[in-house]
Amino acid sequence: MASVPSLASSVNQRVADALASALPEAGGADPLLRRSDRADFQANGILALAKKAKANPRELATTVVEAIPTGDLIKEIEVSGPGFLNITVADGAIISTLAARAADDRLGVPLNASAGTTVIDYAQPNVAKEMHVGHLRSAVIGAAMVEILEFTGEKVVRRHHIGDWGTQFGMLIQFLLEHPHELDHKSDSEVSGEEAMSNLNRLYKASRALFDSDEEFKTRARARVVDLQAGEPETLALWQRFVDESKIYFYSVFNKLDMDIQDPDVVGESGYNDMLVETCKLLEESGVAVRSNGALCVFFEDVKGPDGNPTPLIVQKSDGGFGYAATDLSAIRDRVTNLGATELIYVVDARQSLHFKMVFETARRAGWLNDEVKAVQLAFGTVLGKDGKPFKTREGETVRLVDLLDEAIDRASAVVREKAQDLTEAEIAERGAQVGIGAVKYADLSTSAARDYKFDLDQMVSLNGDTSVYLQYAYARIQSILRKAGDAKPVAHPEVALAPTERALGLHLDGFGELIAEAAAEHAPHKLAAYLYQLASLYTSFYSECPVLKAETAEQVENRLFLCELTARTLSKGMSLLGIRTPEKL
Repeated sequence: MASVPSLASSVNQRVADALASALPEAGGADPLLRRSDRADFQANGILALAKKAKANPRELATTVVEAIPTGDLIKEIEVSGPGFLNITVADGAIISTLAARAADDRLGVPLNASAGTTVIDYAQPNVAKEMHVGHLRSAVIGAAMVEILEFTGEKVVRRHHIGDWGTQFGMLIQFLLEHPHELDHKSDSEVSGEEAMSNLNRLYKASRALFDSDEEFKTRARARVVDLQAGEPETLALWQRFVDESKIYFYSVFNKLDMDIQDPDVVGESGYNDMLVETCKLLEESGVAVRSNGALCVFFEDVKGPDGNPTPLIVQKSDGGFGYAATDLSAIRDRVTNLGATELIYVVDARQSLHFKMVFETARRAGWLNDEVKAVQLAFGTVLGKDGKPFKTREGETVRLVDLLDEAIDRASAVVREKAQDLTEAEIAERGAQVGIGAVKYADLSTSAARDYKFDLDQMVSLNGDTSVYLQYAYARIQSILRKAGDAKPVAHPEVALAPTERALGLHLDGFGELIAEAAAEHAPHKLAAYLYQLASLYTSFYSECPVLKAETAEQVENRLFLCELTARTLSKGMSLLGIRTPEKL
């Protein structure tokens, strides 16, 4: 495993060294190197330094240029405008650097030297409730962040904080107690997610109707909540049946989403019950929380309600019941103390931002979060319909997630069938699922999480434009070229001159490691999606302008095959970090 310094960092080092010798007091100053459309790179840092040293920026730039050796790495360097440096790297340096990347399993991407332990809270469905379109983003964004962070060397602990506790269970458990066969399965063989969900739906509706119409049942249901909270064994056993039935359904949906969710990672609200009393005690004894009208509250200067009065975070209600805040604060204690987290990421709807702002601030005041341990909400926007309004069915209902995924797979299968030349029906079905689910994930991940986005399946499965299908076809096309290459092998030839589209592709490939570090640090999977789309676009330009198998010399054929192969590996790695498959044939 060898991390490969990028061309940008090598050029940056050369310019910084020359700067330090031309202007010793600027030792360690950043040359501010950027990619440029005038040359390969532009260094913009000299202007500010000259101003500070009261020197003429153009003269300083010229002195710096004289101190930079050219040849192996930098081909030419010129001063432009008031003191910018335009830098062109040598063709051979591009190919040599890429050859070093290709020789490494990780494509030369370094591990993060300051990696720690991150706990990611994502994909949080509710027990006994159907997953709808609103559950999509937390799952997809969270899963991508897990992969990206793990690739940088971070230890990642997954947490699925499912809604598995609360007063509604009194009604459900009481109904099941009185109608014991409502959750029975039709046969002993494996139960489908659909069957499990229809059982739960039916039971939920029936118990709700009874609760609303029958006062005696309502009284029994409320007493059952007390039994549940006291941990009465029979009540807990019935509650567990709801959790288990729901998991059959959850896992079937996550499976369709091509996401791996493991049982130990599912720690719902109930997982923190034993900590709630102590959490309240610690907050009250330290003075972080105070009693107000019998409730345990935390107040904030800058959080006021519509009436202008401070809105507190209520940790314990006046009747002794615990709210979400008590559970969330207990989860922070558990994740920091028991799991050793150095960072907590919550992939949660932006509409809960105020709640999390208050919870995090409370945890900071209590000392559970500090400069070494931080918590962030990776807040996401809403999924909209084509009309730009929140996504609903024609009847105004929330869209079931399963229906959405099935439709995406159907649309994608039609696209694959249309283009497929030598695929069997089974292969078309398999690739239809990979393309359809990939399309849904990519549409979500290619938008900044904080923004709303329109759910438009026609656009998502289009072969043109910024879609995962476009990326998957670019990958499959490269695999097809590599299969047709016969005896010609991908081999790097630093001595071969590069065409402009080859240079552009090579420089972009070299930026993969720096991009990964940025996407990880900023929790920004959309930056990885943008990088991959640009990679596929640059590859398309290269492919249309540079014949690969019919290139002029054998060395040129091998060098272009090398660029093809490294592009495919980079696409495949990047897509897999987003949770998207890259079929070898499409």
